[in-house]
Amino acid sequence: MGSILVAILLLAILIIVHELGHFWAARMTGIQVVEFGVGFGPKILGWKSKKHGTNFVIRAIPLGGYNAFFGDEMGAEKSEEGGETKEPDPTDPRLFSNQNIWKRMFVVLMGPVMNFLLAFLLATGYYWVNGIPTVIGVDPYISSVNAAGPAYEAGLQAGDIITEINGVNMLDGTSQTLLDTLGNYREGEPPLKVRVKRGDAEIETELTPAWNEEEERMMVGVYISGTYRTETEKVNLLQAAGASGEMCWQAAGMILRALKNLVTTGEGIEDTSGPVGIISVVSSQVRTGGFQAFLEMLISISINLGLMNLLPIPGLDGSRLVFGVIELIRGKPVPPEKENLVHMAGMVLLFGLMIVLTFRDVMRIFR
Repeated sequence: MGSILVAILLLAILIIVHELGHFWAARMTGIQVVEFGVGFGPKILGWKSKKHGTNFVIRAIPLGGYNAFFGDEMGAEKSEEGGETKEPDPTDPRLFSNQNIWKRMFVVLMGPVMNFLLAFLLATGYYWVNGIPTVIGVDPYISSVNAAGPAYEAGLQAGDIITEINGVNMLDGTSQTLLDTLGNYREGEPPLKVRVKRGDAEIETELTPAWNEEEERMMVGVYISGTYRTETEKVNLLQAAGASGEMCWQAAGMILRALKNLVTTGEGIEDTSGPVGIISVVSSQVRTGGFQAFLEMLISISINLGLMNLLPIPGLDGSRLVFGVIELIRGKPVPPEKENLVHMAGMVLLFGLMIVLTFRDVMRIFR
């Protein structure tokens, strides 16, 4: 339960930081924010700023957030008589749609920017305090063993680290030495004398690779993974910032490539998760990796959230930026009712997708 609460905290941090980006940008440009909300559903806590008149609200379902500007459906004025909603005057200069286009685009853009900034600052702080890890080698280990294969018959198990084969060290910093040694075995040669580390114990066994017709090479029936060996180098703040920028750039590239493959080939669609799946993964990682895993997940998901919001999907920030560009090209805005219809349709589809993913995530948990 503790790790699940930590995972929910992680999502809440990302949501709050994103919405604070919109909020601070609006304040900087003089745009009125009627309500700043975290979560959806029934209100469980709220207070009003006496200085700026903004209502700050925390709602029951912590899976999103919003800034309601003057004239928004959520921010519409309430009349004194019976609390009925009054439609604002469409010419009212306080309306968000009547603000300068550059101000509006700045407000929209600052949500994703804050997610990128959060990731960059967290990574910079981590590298500055702990140093930059450098991979100095890979310790190959057996991640799984095929039933009835040569490795299974030799008694090898998942998690075993192969340290020697015929007296030759396999821990030379790569997994290629191990793969080459197994692949270069020829039929009729004596069995390979294999030494493995299993926990704290050292075990010796004999292994005879077999020819695989499909792969056209000698195989033993295992999957090899690698545990990276690293050393940490202490750096100054400037060096930490440089390493952070490089790491964030590489992470963004990986995410964009994954999105491209998802759209073009469907690759990774089975691994796509909703909020429940994300909470499950984060809680699992935090249980085993502690604070470092929490920080790494926070950085990774923050970059992911920033990029996803920049996609031109109706209802997301990227779509609002597209409408802003169209307005700049046309010299006049798209009629608000048409733009709102597009965003509303997008939000309905996004919520529908979230429901489907959530259902699938729950089924995976109980499977």
